[in-house]
Amino acid sequence: MSERQKSNDSLSPELIKILKIFGLISLGLVVLLSFFNTKRANNSGDDLTFRMSSSNRLYFLNVRAIKYDRESRSDAGMLLFRHGKREVSDINPSLDIVIILNSQKDEAYLYLEPVNIDWPLEIRASLEGKQEKFHLQNTNNSESLAYVRKLQPWIAADAKFEIKKDTAWTSIWSKPKENEALKTTLEDYFRLIN
Repeated sequence: MSERQKSNDSLSPELIKILKIFGLISLGLVVLLSFFNTKRANNSGDDLTFRMSSSNRLYFLNVRAIKYDRESRSDAGMLLFRHGKREVSDINPSLDIVIILNSQKDEAYLYLEPVNIDWPLEIRASLEGKQEKFHLQNTNNSESLAYVRKLQPWIAADAKFEIKKDTAWTSIWSKPKENEALKTTLEDYFRLIN
């Protein structure tokens, strides 16, 4: 037998049909699964937690920012937004939640800003006989967001909040307009970062 006949015998018509069937099925599966690949690997090393899209930023600046007092920090290249219905006092301690837009990095942050009180903070939330204390430190963006996420269920449930200054507890976010401002700020922020 010649070398050519041996190679033809190993690729019989039945084997060629089987290879075609498995090849087409494999190719079909790859194409089908590529349509359902919604999670993509982030190999850039960037933290996308605070990333805001251009459309979300424009929507916030053109539609939602009307409700906020705006402060431009040109030294840091950031815009700070404090809700216009928050309680403003010269003597009572309070806590503002500030939305910070960093246009250089296309990121948005939340900052817990103490008013008439210094760090560290102790906040007490109470609702229907349940009570929880939160100890807050002046920290980075990730920790600030984690603090807000811990407070968020209590805010959504309209809990009573108090902040401790020295040994006295003072009520914060107690008026309906303050509570609404708080919820609106959180809603706008989470819409920004999607």
